Amino acid sequence: MLRIRHEVGGGPEVLFAEEAAVPAAGAGELLIRVEAVGVTLPTVRKVREGSGPVSFGGEVAGTVVATGPGGSGVAGFTPGERVTGLCFADAYAEYAVLSTAMASRIPAGVGAVEAVALVRSGLVARGAYEAARTEPGESVLVTAAASAVGTLALQYAKAGGAGRVVAAVSSADKADFVRGLGADEVVLYGDADWGGPYDVILDGVGGDLLGPAVRALATGGRLVAFSSGGGTVQAYELLLRGASLIGFQIRAIATGKPALYERWLRELWQLHAAGTLRTAVHEEIPLAEAARAHALIEERRNLGKVVLVP
Repeated sequence: MLRIRHEVGGGPEVLFAEEAAVPAAGAGELLIRVEAVGVTLPTVRKVREGSGPVSFGGEVAGTVVATGPGGSGVAGFTPGERVTGLCFADAYAEYAVLSTAMASRIPAGVGAVEAVALVRSGLVARGAYEAARTEPGESVLVTAAASAVGTLALQYAKAGGAGRVVAAVSSADKADFVRGLGADEVVLYGDADWGGPYDVILDGVGGDLLGPAVRALATGGRLVAFSSGGGTVQAYELLLRGASLIGFQIRAIATGKPALYERWLRELWQLHAAGTLRTAVHEEIPLAEAARAHALIEERRNLGKVVLVP
């Protein structure tokens, strides 16, 4: 099978296509013939910033071809079913191993590319919105609003009755795109005034933008950080506003609160079927051109999800 390999070097130029053996599913795992792979910002950052080779993680969607020990009914999944989920290693390949804890059946009529653009990003957007305890009528700012998660977070905020939904993006050429997904206003990261204060900020960037985001919070505001960008916050900035900083990671929900994870999955598919949540796919890129996919995200040029297609 074709697989993408990373060599240490710190950039997209160190991603190589190679032939590799098809993996085997272990206990509680599914072997998937991959039809689409979602590229995530955390994986892109690991390639750029890591000190060692990266085993690529990402959303995968495809068909179950085998199950691990336990027979054909492992966690209710059987060969031939179409599934999607977050794979933490060796996702950039024609075949991948997926934990049943992270797997979700793809409804009839939904394509693989659409599935990888929806599930993980939609669950992160939903979880971040829930973690903020957002109330109808409150103002919501979404950073990285043109990203896969950001586009769905904007829609969750609108569907949840937010009084004002503002998109923060890196450049003005993304403004029409995010407005089309529900943003009432658009601000740029470099603006001196982010148009606050905001009751809720859903932050998918982190790093140097975390400080300005905290300063844009209203009294009693809540900032939910769900990115892999890190960053430092001065406690005084939170004390000054009586504000809260909350961390969110979807893997913690999937493994620690499986019943909640399953409920969110069901509701996610229902909202998508009803047209409340629309996916945005920037481009479908051949698997062998994974370096180009990483460059799109690293240079902040993507509008929505970047997907690799074996």
